[in-house]
Amino acid sequence: MTTFRPADSKREEFRKYLEKSGVLDTLTRVLVGLYEEPEKPTNALDFLKQHIGKTGPDTADVEVLRLEVTELRQKVEQLTEENAELRAKLPPEPQDAEQPSES
Repeated sequence: MTTFRPADSKREEFRKYLEKSGVLDTLTRVLVGLYEEPEKPTNALDFLKQHIGKTGPDTADVEVLRLEVTELRQKVEQLTEENAELRAKLPPEPQDAEQPSES
């Protein structure tokens, strides 16, 4: 015989909501940070309040920066090749006529 427990259903629904919204990940990250603190703060609640709002960069910002890095790397490679080609066209630099004298 199966008993229907609406409290468990609501609890599970709420847990899924917290997981979907990122609350569980954020809480886990902050609590792990507290656990890894070498010197535990005297007020753990203050620690949570200070660190709960800190998030990483926005995903869209990260993607824009990755694209920019890729473009800049290509530009550096292009300029390096151009530099090498221009250096090859230059006449060789004359060697110093003076040799260091041996005493």
